[in-house]
Amino acid sequence: MSSITTFRRLNAIALFQTFAEERIAAGDPPKGLESTWAKQVEMSGATWSMAKSGARPIGDKLARQIEQHCGKEPGWLDVEREQTGLSPGEQQFLALALKVYRETNSDGRKRLKQALKTFQQ
Repeated sequence: MSSITTFRRLNAIALFQTFAEERIAAGDPPKGLESTWAKQVEMSGATWSMAKSGARPIGDKLARQIEQHCGKEPGWLDVEREQTGLSPGEQQFLALALKVYRETNSDGRKRLKQALKTFQQ
């Protein structure tokens, strides 16, 4: 069971991801979207960076602020949510991993799996 701190961080990241996907689909360049989103929810880029990485928990005041600016009801960030599918970035990563996996021999597949396991640690 995860804590409210984890729920808030993951839900805030999901809100940012939705924002970024919408802006990219509208033709905005990806660069600068994090700072644009941070300004939209009235926090500094540094605060967002620390919250996103888990270095700074999202407290009650900031959670309510994010919810308000994103059109969510109070407490929305505090609830564990099911993931709603793969983001475009996740889809691209999986497609690349599958392509590499399929185009290599068994030794290459073992090395790919080991690299992912090493990265995970």
